[in-house]
Amino acid sequence: MGLLEFDKLPINPLVGADYRTFRAITAGHRIDKGYRGKYRLTKAICALLSTLKPIQDRRYRRRLEAAELELPPVFILGHWRSGTTFVHNVLAKDRHFGYNTTYQTVFPHLMMWGQPLFKPTMKWLMPDRRPTDNMELAPDLPQEEEFALCNMMPYTYYNFWYLPRPMRQYCDKYLLFDDITDQERRVFKETFLKLIKISLWNTDGKQFLSKNPPHTGRISTLLEMFPDAKFVYLMRNPYTVFESTRSFFTNTIRPLKLQDADEEYLEANILDIYTKLYDKYRAERDLIPAGNLYEIKFEDFEADPFRRTEEIYSRLQIPGFEAARADIAAYLDGKKGYRKNKYSYEQRTLDLVREHWGYAFEDWGYEK
Repeated sequence: MGLLEFDKLPINPLVGADYRTFRAITAGHRIDKGYRGKYRLTKAICALLSTLKPIQDRRYRRRLEAAELELPPVFILGHWRSGTTFVHNVLAKDRHFGYNTTYQTVFPHLMMWGQPLFKPTMKWLMPDRRPTDNMELAPDLPQEEEFALCNMMPYTYYNFWYLPRPMRQYCDKYLLFDDITDQERRVFKETFLKLIKISLWNTDGKQFLSKNPPHTGRISTLLEMFPDAKFVYLMRNPYTVFESTRSFFTNTIRPLKLQDADEEYLEANILDIYTKLYDKYRAERDLIPAGNLYEIKFEDFEADPFRRTEEIYSRLQIPGFEAARADIAAYLDGKKGYRKNKYSYEQRTLDLVREHWGYAFEDWGYEK
């Protein structure tokens, strides 16, 4: 168990941002009284670590510029709490994949030279389990890249973890890319490509494996970058997604935030943003070339994960399954005793989800 408890963190992950990004994210936002100590400590550590950023930039700039992607990335999409983490962890057992790690999400500027110095300290300090679902946490485990992007540029949806009050504005601009400027989109593309190259270098991978729910709203931009990218889209029972997302967002925001937002506000945002993300995916999924999209209910994947994983490789023509077969099977065997959270749904929850997300039940054949 790490020294720090997740719900009592004295800092937040912005400690690993470059100072310019930190200032851009927080500028013009009120830091509420109860969080000013956390803000100051995070800011101070960020300013100190930012002095080390030029080491990586200078030493590895040419190597990153010269690096080319051998294979198109594989993107695991879906709303939060739709099973994307489990699918990501299964596929990541294939050693030909490269991915963003938990260490990289916090310290993206201290990757290519700083890990021997900073990773042991991170491992010593960080909690070893996610508070909402008891999933394992460790510096080298696969992690979604939005947190890393948040520490590399100010144009990401995950700014809301720290500043939850502008959550809807972040959604429209940086989750759906509806109001994003050309300059911001260009910075996103350049930064994301750099992150991918560093991830592949770090994990010695040949093909980037992404698990990042915000990418569900960015398919057109991802295809501009990677025209032959592969996509796995997960859908899950809307009742479970709502209850689990409400728990996840509430419990994750609490130790990270720098301003207050009550649970009623978060609940309203979850209901609204699910619909916006769902509609954006439905509007853009036909842009994906034939044969490059695999859609599945998480319940179906979970019922037979090995066979469904093999099916993903076959349908999307991803290389390497036979070489990874034993590692994937061993990982799944080790998860057979894992106990998921179980939710009991109040009548109010059932009514809210049916009222706001009824279309999802109909489109995917879930029972109301």
